[in-house]
Amino acid sequence: MLISKLCNYFSILKTAVVILTSFLFVFTANAQYYLRGEIRDEKNNLLSNARIVLHSTGYVYSSGSRGSFGIMTAKLIDSVTVSLDGYQALSVKLETAKYHSLILKTLFTSANLQKNRLLSFTRNLKPSDRRNWTVGTETYNSLVENDFVQTEKYPETGFAINTDKASYSNVRRFLNMNTTVPPDAVRTEELLNYFNFTYIDPPRDSVFGFQSYVTECPWNKANQLLALHISARKLDPEKIPPSNLVFLIDVSGSMDMPNRLPLLKSAFTLLVNNLRDKDTISIVVYGSTIGIWLPPTSGTQKEKIRKSIEDLYPGGSTPGESGIRTAYSLAKSQFIKGGNNRVILATDGDFNVGQTSDDELEKLITLHQQSGIYLTCLGVGMGNYKDSKLEVLAKKGNGNFAYLDNEREAEKVLVKELTQTLYSVADNAFLNIDFNPNLVKNYRLIGFDNKWKALVDSVSELDGGEVGSGHSVIALFELDPAFAGGPGTNGNLANISIRYKLPNDTLQRYTTYRCPYTVTPFNMLPATYRFASSVAMFAGLLKDSKYARNYSFSDVIKLATESEDAHDAIQQEFITIIEKAKKIYGKERKKKKLL
Repeated sequence: MLISKLCNYFSILKTAVVILTSFLFVFTANAQYYLRGEIRDEKNNLLSNARIVLHSTGYVYSSGSRGSFGIMTAKLIDSVTVSLDGYQALSVKLETAKYHSLILKTLFTSANLQKNRLLSFTRNLKPSDRRNWTVGTETYNSLVENDFVQTEKYPETGFAINTDKASYSNVRRFLNMNTTVPPDAVRTEELLNYFNFTYIDPPRDSVFGFQSYVTECPWNKANQLLALHISARKLDPEKIPPSNLVFLIDVSGSMDMPNRLPLLKSAFTLLVNNLRDKDTISIVVYGSTIGIWLPPTSGTQKEKIRKSIEDLYPGGSTPGESGIRTAYSLAKSQFIKGGNNRVILATDGDFNVGQTSDDELEKLITLHQQSGIYLTCLGVGMGNYKDSKLEVLAKKGNGNFAYLDNEREAEKVLVKELTQTLYSVADNAFLNIDFNPNLVKNYRLIGFDNKWKALVDSVSELDGGEVGSGHSVIALFELDPAFAGGPGTNGNLANISIRYKLPNDTLQRYTTYRCPYTVTPFNMLPATYRFASSVAMFAGLLKDSKYARNYSFSDVIKLATESEDAHDAIQQEFITIIEKAKKIYGKERKKKKLL
């Protein structure tokens, strides 16, 4: 009996040991540890945005704004590789029980990094031989400034009308940092787009309204300036269609900085305040997690949406491709026929997992062009901001593109100009202008660099742009007149047409305008047009344009001050930005003279 009881006891004990051993094995296999530390340089300065690859998983992380990092791992001891432009890469084993201070050593060539970043045009360099410019790890599409075209040979030219404004706030960001602006970051048409010039109500039977002036060119008295003002119809607030919006938010490690994910959370919270009952919101995230963060939710549930936005946190790699695919799939599943179906991508553009090149992502977005789903891109950040990537995505996604450098800009884009940003009144809009060679010897389109084509190309094959409700913009042409026409000279300068489609419609439509050749003295132009001229002149100086050799920042300040709207805070801010540029570029010239 005793022996039998002992046998049962040992059997139970043996079973318990097996169960306990299995439990410990499972617990150990699934244990989560934490690698903690900071990254500094040899001078003990904290380094933010350093790239950290965790060897056990291959996931990519980034150090935060204060140089610190915290990474989850299943191992007690794991290894990482840390890299940052200008520093030697460091591979090291880390123990989870310790706080690590990692030191990155400066590369011998790092002293020359600033010189290597100087941007300039190479003499006789063909456009096809150009590559995207980089500034640090920021990337910009290379631009070839439009030159004069002989009217007799190429009387027609055209450009896509769009509502992109990203370049202006990005330029402002550089100048507020007291640094020069990369020339290819300056897109003149986007600087002009930024201002809401005096609105022209289109005729009842048209989406677009026109007004034009011909005057002397303020930077070249031998030439003339054509200012063409285009306004798109405003949607009736009561007839704005329901929206199916998918917020696609980058929550990777590189977004762990105040001007990135926290700024986006603030921006999207502002947008939520304007949601209506008939709107549907979803959130897709990509980073350490890829997937649906908030399932489709009615605009009535604002607190639920705000809470979901507030709970976002950064970490992990940047699998942008997977995020894009998930967002479009979700938008398609909730598609509203006749509604505003849109993915809003918010990121610094630094994709590093999956398809990452501009060409690969362009192909991915192009697949969804005919889906009726628009793409709005919101760029944030600095240092590794990928302007070139977001510009391509927005263009191929039949959408628009803005850069948020602060909360005021977020409010401007997503609250004050919400209908311009999110509600289209015309798709695939393309303006064609046919100049009269009897009046114009040569002409030059200002801005829209690399987007215009002469008659020898097929204008109809070029992509048009999305135009938002109530968008009002001025396009400028510098003209070399065929004769010395003075004030009051009459004639037909050019015939203008805009081809476009209405949202959710396949019918091609046209609006036309005959541009009269009536010359108005520059000082008698409405202030709006004189101010627009100052914006174009400012862009020319920042781009170091060969057409900006005859004037200075002081001249631009004078013109902008004389023509500003005293009640327009954005125009007043523009003058302070020019003044900053004058100081920054003045110092740069002094440095060059000393060298």
